Amino acid sequence: MNFYLRRLAARERSQQADRHLAYFLTFTAGAANAGGFMAVRQYTSHMSGIVSAMADNFVLGNFALVVAGLGAFLAFIGGAACSAILVNWGRRARLQSEYALPLLLEAALLAAFAGLGNALEVELWLFLPATVVLLCFIMGLQNAIITKLSQSRIRTTHVTGLVTDMGIEIGKMLYWNIAPSDAARPPVRADGEKLGLLACLVGLFFSGGVIGALAFGIMGYTAALYLAALVFLLAIVPVFDDLRAFLRRR
Repeated sequence: MNFYLRRLAARERSQQADRHLAYFLTFTAGAANAGGFMAVRQYTSHMSGIVSAMADNFVLGNFALVVAGLGAFLAFIGGAACSAILVNWGRRARLQSEYALPLLLEAALLAAFAGLGNALEVELWLFLPATVVLLCFIMGLQNAIITKLSQSRIRTTHVTGLVTDMGIEIGKMLYWNIAPSDAARPPVRADGEKLGLLACLVGLFFSGGVIGALAFGIMGYTAALYLAALVFLLAIVPVFDDLRAFLRRR
């Protein structure tokens, strides 16, 4: 088990490790997005929708909602930037946990989201915007992690991109190679492995959303603690490896 978790988030990457980590994180993103909607009535991974809502509210004169949308937008960017900072710092320090560090931060922030639950019910006007910002930051943080370690081949919160790539591969699959092929014009071939990965990720986002919504409806904000525990488990082995190496040097 330790070996599997070590390879899952370690510095040395493989396509299998990238895929498996993407499976876990896509499920987590779907659950957090759906659970967040149950809490704040807003999806926090959908930046296209947030920017569109900002434009609509600007035209309608709802400037308070424009500011709220801008805060969510900047939080998503801030999460992605924070992930890049942690990964690059870990890389320059030659840490095994360069990808695990932002995952550890994500686990802590998911636990903080669970902790905001009671406060949200008491002071809705104050903690509702803070919760939206926190969830958007988490989504940006997580999406940047898998984007960096997979060299932009995989996303976990950007379902629009996943579905677009699925459509491209299906189009290749349906293409009729009637013209003769040669070295300059090879036949059009679909990448069946990539299509399977994309379909799996979309399915995991959906199933995570279903389970997240059900869990939130039953347990409330406590459900976020289970997501935090899952992400913590994904990150902790490479972090412990670096801690042991540090203590040996001391």
